[in-house]
Amino acid sequence: METHIPDDIDLFRKKALQWAASFETACYFDSNSYTDPYSAFDVLIAAGATEELKENYGSAFRSLTKFVENNTGWVIGFMSYDLKNETEVLSSSNPDYLDFPDLYFFKPKHLIRIKDGRADILSDTPNDILKEIDDTVLNNRSFRFEGEIKSRFSPEEYKNTIRKLKGHIHRGDIYEANLCQEFYSENHTLDPLSAFEALNKVSPTPFATFFKYQRQYIICATPERFLSKRDTKVISQPIKGTVKRSSDKQEDEKLKTGLRDNLKEQSENVMIVDLVRNDLTKCAIPGTVKVEELFGIYSFEQVHQMISTVVCQANPLLDNAEIIKSVFPMGSMTGAPKISAMELIEKYERSKRGIFSGAIGYFSPDGDFDFNVVIRTILYNAVNNYLSFHVGSAITFASDEDKEYEECLLKSEAIRKILSV
Repeated sequence: METHIPDDIDLFRKKALQWAASFETACYFDSNSYTDPYSAFDVLIAAGATEELKENYGSAFRSLTKFVENNTGWVIGFMSYDLKNETEVLSSSNPDYLDFPDLYFFKPKHLIRIKDGRADILSDTPNDILKEIDDTVLNNRSFRFEGEIKSRFSPEEYKNTIRKLKGHIHRGDIYEANLCQEFYSENHTLDPLSAFEALNKVSPTPFATFFKYQRQYIICATPERFLSKRDTKVISQPIKGTVKRSSDKQEDEKLKTGLRDNLKEQSENVMIVDLVRNDLTKCAIPGTVKVEELFGIYSFEQVHQMISTVVCQANPLLDNAEIIKSVFPMGSMTGAPKISAMELIEKYERSKRGIFSGAIGYFSPDGDFDFNVVIRTILYNAVNNYLSFHVGSAITFASDEDKEYEECLLKSEAIRKILSV
């Protein structure tokens, strides 16, 4: 390992990202200066792959266990929502226009970890890497997208689907379901790196990610942590509850207070907290699951969010992949009861979620891991020039169809802004 202290850490970060993106496989995590007790770095950059694991659902988690065991050090990758078909008796039949694998992980050839102005470079040739990054000429072109964005639902169709889900709630089939819709563009090219930089500037979040897998890209501005392990402690931080921000400070504080005191939002949040508590019992030492924070209000560039933190002590008989499998997919993107909600999601949504509402993250050399929730994300396949982003809302007994649709638009505001929608 070589430690480098750049004169300008932000310039170094930008150059390192552009350098990494030149590889066939690359991943960039940026905390955007958000910190919490479980933060491990400011930026993590992985470039090139020495070993790879690509799987579709069936025995993907078992393969992941072996892959992590056989590759000491950092292992980085993504898991699609459709691994639900491996964790439960479920299926996916909606059309898929992106064609990502259900699971992909790699052992990086080069890794750069930035924290507190220092860059640790893990590579067989650290000095060569530093020179390559230093010699990188930044592409400062402004991002522009000229494709047409369409939706799989018209506004009225989405609202009508909400009414159908409320019918299921009235009948007692579910308490809550996260209904999502896909916005998409066909046959238009995208500059993925410029798109990520534009999105990260407009909407900086603590789990921002740029992931390149061959010619498929994940451009992610998510604020949500799915699951993390620090030593023996497992942490999940579901988000339920959203309100727009205001440029007026007094109005912004009122909106923030209104979110904290909103009984409907609290009800949605506590349903998911209960679901996550139940999920964590599957990987916990009995009696250790607890809510560390309930209804925390956190502010981001576009929105205020209600976030709760649920923790437990990990069952030592389970490896890390088994811990993740036991709670996958995340409750904030499904509903309650979880299996019934996922069955109805499959019935009423119109395209395969794939990477959306899955997770991206890493396993570290010390046995820890950290994975986000893939929301507020552009997915792009450069082979067929297909671009996609999903947004959704939690449907409960008290849901108002118009407000739920407006919440979808609010959650996609940053993406819509950079795509000039």
